[in-house]
Amino acid sequence: MLWPLSGLGIEGLPEWILLIILVLEVGVRLAVLGIIPDNRRPNTAMAWLLAIFFIPIVALPLFLLIGRNKLSARRQERQRSINESLLEATSHMDLSDQLRDKDEQLGATAALNRKLGAFPIQEGNRIELISDYKKSFEWMVEAIDGAEDYVHVLFYIVGDDSEYAGPVLDAMERAAERGVQVRFLYDHLGTMRVKGYHRLKRRLKRSSIEWHRVLPVRPLRRRFSRLDLRNHRKIVVVDGEKALTGSTNLIEPHYQRPSAFRMGRRWVELNVVLAGPAVTGLDIVFASDWYAETGENLGEELLVDTEADEAAAGGALAQVVPSGPGFTDENNLRLFNDLIYQATDRLVICTPYLVPDDSLLYAVTNAAHRNVEVILLVSKKADQFTVQHAQQSYYEALLAAGVRIFRYPDPDVLHAKFMIIDDDVMVIGSSNMDMRSFSLNLEVTLMVADEQKVLEVEEVFAGYMAISTELHLEEWRQRPWHVRYLDNVFRLTAALQ
Repeated sequence: MLWPLSGLGIEGLPEWILLIILVLEVGVRLAVLGIIPDNRRPNTAMAWLLAIFFIPIVALPLFLLIGRNKLSARRQERQRSINESLLEATSHMDLSDQLRDKDEQLGATAALNRKLGAFPIQEGNRIELISDYKKSFEWMVEAIDGAEDYVHVLFYIVGDDSEYAGPVLDAMERAAERGVQVRFLYDHLGTMRVKGYHRLKRRLKRSSIEWHRVLPVRPLRRRFSRLDLRNHRKIVVVDGEKALTGSTNLIEPHYQRPSAFRMGRRWVELNVVLAGPAVTGLDIVFASDWYAETGENLGEELLVDTEADEAAAGGALAQVVPSGPGFTDENNLRLFNDLIYQATDRLVICTPYLVPDDSLLYAVTNAAHRNVEVILLVSKKADQFTVQHAQQSYYEALLAAGVRIFRYPDPDVLHAKFMIIDDDVMVIGSSNMDMRSFSLNLEVTLMVADEQKVLEVEEVFAGYMAISTELHLEEWRQRPWHVRYLDNVFRLTAALQ
C-alpha cells in the first residue's frame, strides 16, 4: 500500500485497527477522485491526484490548505456587487462606432471583455510608454506632488529606499499633509518578504496616509483563504485624471535582494502613463480592491465623469480588463487567447514567466502552424528556480511548432509584460503568461488598439531583441538530462493550482 502508515510497524496492531486504516485509506482515495476534478483543469486535477496518491502525508494537507483557488465568500460577494454596479452604470454606452475602422473581430473581443467584467472600450486616451526604470518613479513623484483631491496607489511589492520608492512615499506623505486624500494598498505577502518591511510599516504608521494590506496573512483569524491568492496589480491614479500601470513594483531595480546586488541583477520594466477614459477604469479597479479590503465604497468620492468619457474622441482606443479569483472566468487568459487566434501576420509575446495551460499553448502553436510569425521573448534565467524549469519544459513544443524563442541575457530579469498582435493591437499590464496569473493573482491588463502605440512598443521590443539571443530546437534538445528532468518535475508542480 502507498499510504504512509503502511510498512511502519502497524502490522502488529489488532486486525480491527488495520481494517479501519485500510477503509480510511481506500475511502480517502475514492473521495478525492470525485472531489478534486470539480471545476479544475484536467492537468491540475491529475497533478493533485498523483501527489495525493503517492505522497498523501504531504499532498493531502497541502491540498486542504491551498487547493481552493477562490477568494473568501465575503470578498467574492463584494467583487460581484462591484461588477454588477459597473455593468449597470455603463449599460447605456454604445461605443461600437468607435471601432468602425477596426477589424470586426476586435469589436467581439471588446464585447467579450466587457461581459466578463471589464469596462467599455473607449477612444480619447493619451498613452505614453515609459521603459526607463527611474522615469516611472519620477512621473509618480511629479503627479502626486500635483494632486489636488486624491491619490490612489496599489502595488504588489513595496520597498523603501532613498532613490526610487522612497521619493514616491515622500510625495505621498507631502500630499496627505496638505489635505489630499491618499489611499495606499500593498499586497501583504508580496511586500512582507522585502528586506526592511518592518521599517516601512513604521513609516506608514507615522504618516497621514490611509493604508491597508491587501489579502493579509492572518492564519489564526476566522476569515481564512489560501495564502497564495495575491493582488499582483500595479496602479497609480491621481485626481481621476492621470494614471500609471504596467509591470513595475514600487521598489528599486534590484528588488532589495542582497543576491541581486551581488550578481548585478536588475529588473527591466515597461509601464504606461495615461489620461482619458481608461483612467476611470483603473480608478474603479482600485476602488474595487479598496472596497474588498475595507468595506468602504468609494463610488461617490471618485472623480468619474462617464458622460465626458463617452464623449471623448481622438487618441487611442483602450479597454481596462481586470482579472483574478474574484471573477467567475479567467478574464486575462480569455483575452490573450482571443487575440492570439486573431493574429494573421505577426504575434509578439514578452513575458518573464511563461507557464501556459493547454488552451494558451494550443493558441500560440496554432498561430505558428498557420504561418503567423510568432516571437516569444523571455529571460534567459528567471528569478525563480521552479518557474524557470517549469517554463523551460514548454520550449521544445513551442520550437517544434515554429515559434521563435529569444532569451534576454542574464543576470537581468526582463519583467516587462506585453503582447503585440499584427500591427494595430497590443496588451500591456501586470499579468504574466502563467497559470498563477490566470487563476490565483488579481491582475489588470490594458488592451490598446492604436497603430502608433503599437509602433512605439515595437521600438522598445527591438531594443530588447538587440541584446537577446535566439534559442534553436536542436540546441535545446541537447540540454543535459538533469535539466530536462527538473523541467519535467516542475512542470508537474506548476499545475498544482
